[in-house]
Formats: sequence, structure tokens, C-alpha cells
Amino acid sequence: MRIATFALAALAAAATLPAFAQVNININVPGLVQVAPPPPRYEVMPGPRPGQVWVPGRWVWNERDYVWQGGRWERDRPDYVYAPGRWVQAGGGWRWVDDQWKPGKPPKHGKHGHGHDDDDGYHCPPGQAKKGRC
Repeated sequence: MRIATFALAALAAAATLPAFAQVNININVPGLVQVAPPPPRYEVMPGPRPGQVWVPGRWVWNERDYVWQGGRWERDRPDYVYAPGRWVQAGGGWRWVDDQWKPGKPPKHGKHGHGHDDDDGYHCPPGQAKKGRC
């Protein structure tokens, strides 16, 4: 009787094992990151430089984690306007859209040509103004 009870208990335990089995398939799509980027960091833009455009810092994915890459100056391109890169949600993950130079003339008002008369070197990170943080 003890053996039958033990065998029945072992059979019941073995029957529940498949319920704990889990299959995890991770398909890596080039350029698609499954982890959302951290919020942008506050970054003080240095004073203006003639013939230069400030490129704000950004989070860079290094195949394991996000690493902050600080802002930098880039040579201005006549008759073009700089459009900063950004992280966008796409295809179940996040994809970086590179910064680019678009044909056009930058606005001529404001101290830095960005249209902010009260601009004291502050750069509001992307997406933070909508949240009321800038």
C-alpha cells in the first residue's frame, strides 16, 4: 500500500512538471533594442560658438546596456538646419533615428539661433518639455 501511494504521488508530481517548463525565444533584430532608453540627462549647453552647432548628448546602446554619450559641437552647414537624433518605439522595441541636416534656413532670432531669447546655455532634453520639466 505504501509503494502504491508513493508511486501515485510521484506520478502526480511528474504530471505537473511540464506546467513549469517555459520556452524563451529571443530574436535579435539588428538596430532594435528590447530595453527602453533611460530618460535624457540634463545637460548645460556651453556658450555659442561661431560656425558651430551644439549636438545634445544621448544614450547609446552597447549591446548590453545604455551608455551616456555627452553633447558635442559640430561644424555648421550653410543652408541646412540640424535635427537631433532620437529614440523611437518601433516593432516591439526601440530604434535610434540618426540626427540629420535638413535643407533650410535656421531662424535668425534668439541668442543662439534657436528661437529662445532667454536661452542661457540650457538645453531641454527631448521629451521633457512635454512633461513640464523644462
